[in-house]
Amino acid sequence: MKMSQLLGLRFKETPADCQIASQILMLRGGYIKGVGNGIYSLFTPTKRITSKIEAILRDEMDRLGGQEVMFPVAMPADLWKESGRWDSVGSELLRFKDRGGNDMVLGMTHEEAAVHLARNVAQSYSDYPFMIYQIQTKFRDEPRARGGLIRVREFTMKDAYSFHTTQEDLEVFYKKCYEAYNRIFARCGVPEVFAVQSDSGMMGGKIADEFMLPTEIGEDTLVVCDECDFRSNMEVAPCIVENEAREDAELTMVPTPDSKTIEEICALLNVTEKDTCKAVLYRKDTDDGLVVVFLRGDLEVNEVKLRNFLKSEVHPEVADENSPSDVAYGFIGPLGFNAKATVIFDRSLAHAHNLVCGANKVGFHYTGMTPERDLPTDTVYIDVAKTYQGAICPKCGKKSIRTTRGIEVGNIFQLGTKYTESMGMRYSDKNGVMQTPIMGCYGIGVGRLAASVCEARRDDYGPIWPISIAPWQVHICALRSDNEQVSKEANRIYDELQAKEVEVLFDDRPVSAGFMFSDADLLGCPVRITVSPKTCGRGVAEVSLRDKSFKQDMALDTVVDTVKTMVDEMLAKFSHEAVMK
Repeated sequence: MKMSQLLGLRFKETPADCQIASQILMLRGGYIKGVGNGIYSLFTPTKRITSKIEAILRDEMDRLGGQEVMFPVAMPADLWKESGRWDSVGSELLRFKDRGGNDMVLGMTHEEAAVHLARNVAQSYSDYPFMIYQIQTKFRDEPRARGGLIRVREFTMKDAYSFHTTQEDLEVFYKKCYEAYNRIFARCGVPEVFAVQSDSGMMGGKIADEFMLPTEIGEDTLVVCDECDFRSNMEVAPCIVENEAREDAELTMVPTPDSKTIEEICALLNVTEKDTCKAVLYRKDTDDGLVVVFLRGDLEVNEVKLRNFLKSEVHPEVADENSPSDVAYGFIGPLGFNAKATVIFDRSLAHAHNLVCGANKVGFHYTGMTPERDLPTDTVYIDVAKTYQGAICPKCGKKSIRTTRGIEVGNIFQLGTKYTESMGMRYSDKNGVMQTPIMGCYGIGVGRLAASVCEARRDDYGPIWPISIAPWQVHICALRSDNEQVSKEANRIYDELQAKEVEVLFDDRPVSAGFMFSDADLLGCPVRITVSPKTCGRGVAEVSLRDKSFKQDMALDTVVDTVKTMVDEMLAKFSHEAVMK
């Protein structure tokens, strides 16, 4: 490809309303162009990158025995009504009517389509197990589109669906897919990606893992232990605390007329937040019922855990003129609370002593509250709190929990029979008895992965693309292309490298060296060959690497073979066989 023919512009200015480096670089470098909120067109460099990612995905899925298929983007709502997600999924599912007035959806995921494809053809146990996958456009009406390709509304995704006759068989395949995902990310140049336990959310199922690229701009909070291999998304990480053992004090009601918040109570009574029990109030989306969560005052409620326990979405309770009169807002406590509500006790209160809590009487709190003494003996404590930096690891038991940020670049789920049961998929087992198959699903967003690699592999000047997914492997910069010798040698190197099947971008434009090198940095090709009047005068070309780790003059008559060898050696490090070691 010659730069003089490449569509797209590169520029120095930072685009307005962009804070994420990968978004800035991909806009500045002529990779993407916004069409609407969270919707982008891809220029040639990005299309070449995503095509290479797709080739890696196909290779790894095919090695697992996957069969590539293609599902429709637009689907009749009847499929989603069969699964129950027509009603359970919110406005992120784009619903519309066709010209005949029929309800339709744009696919944001394709579990329903996968079951529909397979249910009438996989009718015997001998047809199992199998996995089907696609690389397809999807649409999610994302309310928080941000970060360029990091979070979009329209996106390309590899999604795979496996079908099994036993849970054991699913678990064996799930492990193989888990390992394949680790290889995929290593082959794409981000081996630091790691898996964390996660919430299955609207996908359903009980077991789910997310693959996270650690980065400060990530939207997900990750919980890791530096003493063992525990990894989890904050959404599902257990919160384990240690309460100090001490002699119980007498339960005493004290006046606190102007102190409602934890901070005010701590200041008034000279205690720490750990010495308090606070009440956090919600309403269930299903029936608007009041929910009261009691937990230790220094902790926060994990709303994902709460939602999963209640089997309902929740929203914060806001006190107003319509609030129940028997709730003493600002002074709510677990002793004597009689209002109609779902009451939940977090396990941070178990084995706690001498806590300050609301007295359910305006202007008063209790001191000396010990839950195991003062609450009913049948009180159940459950984990609905967020864990925190320095908390106890649920695996090794050390106070070694650390929180960090990450971008989700892939996910896998053990779905069980959520979709096959609801959609009537059956097969005949060895005894002729009809059974319901068990499913797993496995997704990777192609554009998000490309942008995530850009986020992780860059410097102040542009992306540093791993050669396995780089738009081109070699970038030739011909300084003074109007010089006859420069033009002759640069074109020869370009033609000979192409003949050796090396992917080359040739900057043949009559522009300044600074302009040319700036563009080369933004395009991020791994190997750069610079040809100029000075180098030609010495009978050499300058060869350098985009990551600045190498720069050397090479003889003009050997540079093609040498660079071809360099490219082959670099590619070999990203092969399936290399990352298997």
